Amino acid sequence: MGHDTDNTIRIQYQSRLYELPYTLIRSNRRSCSISIDPDARITVRVPLHASEKDIRSLLIEKRLWIVTRYLEAMRQKENRPASTLTDTQRTALEKRYIAAAKDYFPKRAAYFVQFTGGTYNRITIRDQKTRWGSCSARGTLSFNWRLMLAPPAILDYVVVHELCHLTCMNHSAAFWSKVESVLPDYRASRKWLKDHGHELIIS
Repeated sequence: MGHDTDNTIRIQYQSRLYELPYTLIRSNRRSCSISIDPDARITVRVPLHASEKDIRSLLIEKRLWIVTRYLEAMRQKENRPASTLTDTQRTALEKRYIAAAKDYFPKRAAYFVQFTGGTYNRITIRDQKTRWGSCSARGTLSFNWRLMLAPPAILDYVVVHELCHLTCMNHSAAFWSKVESVLPDYRASRKWLKDHGHELIIS
């Protein structure tokens, strides 16, 4: 089980000092990652026993990426058109997509597992801003319902990605080779998510 803390990173960029708040999440994971959601919220995920020195080194190494992606997210947020939906309409629409996701994801997983191998126990649908899917050590697959807003090939890529984790719980060369054996063009879908994932919102 992870825990969250709020922190601030100071970055000098183009003659200006930025003090950017970020959330640090420690959890039972092996690697570190930094993500910035469509609302410009910065999240840093690290293993439970990562030292403060390791975290500082990561932030220093990625400081240029952090500030440029943060500024881009802020720009897109400011230019985002005002919503034409009421809160009630948005909630109702999201519920319809979630219901569709609960029906659709199991069908795609059942189809692709014959090619990936492995066995999963159940599938859950989640509402997250930055994470598209996950696979637990117990064989639970979780998927973000917002993928229902993406092209079908993108959703299939995430399904295959998580299914491959059933037999390879890392992102080694062997893992990516397995993904590629099922989806030879997975790199295009991976890039699409990186470039357009922030657009998968109902406004």
